[in-house]
Amino acid sequence: MTHHPHLPTTESAVTAIRAVAAEYRRTVAVTEDIGADRTSRRTAAPLFSVTDPDGSLPHEAFVELGGSPVIGVRLFPEGDAQITVDGVEFHDLPRDHVPPFLTSVYGGLAFVKGRFFPPGYKLCVPLAGDETYQEHVPGVSLTPWLSGRVR
Repeated sequence: MTHHPHLPTTESAVTAIRAVAAEYRRTVAVTEDIGADRTSRRTAAPLFSVTDPDGSLPHEAFVELGGSPVIGVRLFPEGDAQITVDGVEFHDLPRDHVPPFLTSVYGGLAFVKGRFFPPGYKLCVPLAGDETYQEHVPGVSLTPWLSGRVR
C-alpha cells in the first residue's frame, strides 16, 4: 500500500484524536465502517469494486467527543475529514489537521466573529502557523459554548 507520509491512516488519526481527548478529559465514541460497501462516499474506487486502486480497503470512521462543545469528526478514506463543532461544519480538512484543530478548540483559541450586516457569525479556529479555519454558524442563535466565544 502506498500512503503519503502526511496523510495518516484512519487508525492513526483516531489514535491522535483519542490522545487529544484524553489530554482535555473528553469521552470518545468511535464508529468505524470498513469496506467499500459501507462508506458514505466513494470517489477513488471504480463502480462496484471493493478495493481502492492500490488494493487497500477503504476505511471511514466517525468520532464523537463528549462535553461542551459537542464535536464530531468524520474521517474519510480519501485522507480528508469533516469536523462539526456545536453544529458548525468544517469540510475538507486534511486529516493531519484534525488533532491541532481539536487542540485549538479545547485550548480556548477558537473564537466567534459576528457581523451586523449581513448578519451572521463565523467560528474561527486558528492553527499553529498562520492557518485559520472559518465557517459560518448556521441559523441566528448561538449555542452557549459559541456565545461564550464571541469577540
